[in-house]
Amino acid sequence: MKKRVFLIVLDSFGVGYEPDADRFGDVGANTLASIAADEHFVTPNLKKLGLFNLDGVDCGAPEPEVVGSYARLREASNGKDTTIGHWEIAGVESARALPTYPHGFPPELITEYEKRTGRRVLCNKPYSGTEVLRDYGEEQMRTGGLIVYTSADSVFQVAAHEEVVPVEELYRCCQIARDMLVGEHGVGRVIARPFLGAGPQDFKRTANRHDYSLKPPAKTMLDYLKEAGKDVIGVGKIYDIFDGEGITEKLRTKNNAEGIQMMLELADREFEGLAFINLVDFDMVYGHRRNIPGYAAAAAEFDRGLGTLLEKLRPGDLVMITGDHGCDPGYTKTTDHTREYVPLLMAGPGVKKNNGLGTVLGFGAIACTICSYFEIPARLDGQDLAGKILE
Repeated sequence: MKKRVFLIVLDSFGVGYEPDADRFGDVGANTLASIAADEHFVTPNLKKLGLFNLDGVDCGAPEPEVVGSYARLREASNGKDTTIGHWEIAGVESARALPTYPHGFPPELITEYEKRTGRRVLCNKPYSGTEVLRDYGEEQMRTGGLIVYTSADSVFQVAAHEEVVPVEELYRCCQIARDMLVGEHGVGRVIARPFLGAGPQDFKRTANRHDYSLKPPAKTMLDYLKEAGKDVIGVGKIYDIFDGEGITEKLRTKNNAEGIQMMLELADREFEGLAFINLVDFDMVYGHRRNIPGYAAAAAEFDRGLGTLLEKLRPGDLVMITGDHGCDPGYTKTTDHTREYVPLLMAGPGVKKNNGLGTVLGFGAIACTICSYFEIPARLDGQDLAGKILE
């Protein structure tokens, strides 16, 4: 019997702030609670999988007969960003937080970057991705410079108008930044943020975003699966997050809709291994922009696709749904990620039903469980839950 795992990351889908949220300024954050009260939040399939049965979840009605196994995961790493969250999901915990730049990047670094790219840097401050275009977009178009900005996360973001700085040129400049940002300045991601529009009133980021991540500091679940001859299919920004390490096939997507469609197409495909899917709109389009109705509607859109996926499952299939951090659209102290627990909802023909596992420390439980499911010995951070979830 062939085995397939569909690991779906609802990017930023937190379910309540963690005990150490005070260190991150996130006490009170709760992504799920913020969206669950919205009229657009219609998620019967997530409910059937135990979303409202998780520890600490007091919004929504618990499901009396959960169709799978479920747990609330607490992050073990020192961070709340995409890179560290996904590394931990893949079995590598990070004790050291990635560097952040609340006052912008050091002048000497920016000077060297301007020298290497041949382009002037604009901004160099923490900024909202939409507001930075409003405030610097016209100057970028006049000068041909690069808008460099950051956030509370470990990111070096570079924005430029596609008609002024062609996308491939922007990518070249971002690769230069990635090559520079190592050691003490080893940020989690360099992100290309191309945009279009005639002026501040209609500047809009395009779908040509590209992430340049650090390589994981240790061997991940993806490496073990690939070495064992399994398919490791990265959908969405998974390839970028892991800098290609351990990936056998990459499938890029521009939005959640494409990611959901790819998920369903993969369910009809013959493969043996892991389909690792990231749905980024939750975070990028709705979480950071504090758009509660949009986030809730995106959850409903995914839920409809999830219903179809569950109908397509074959013997040997395992579905795992989780998040990588929070980004509470109702938390207005910042527009950044929030330190939250994440769900782990599991279903499939061989998965125990109505099976709650409480709270588990470490997102790495996902990696350890997947490697155990494929009977692949692996040295990873996290708990192996396979014996607790499989019939």
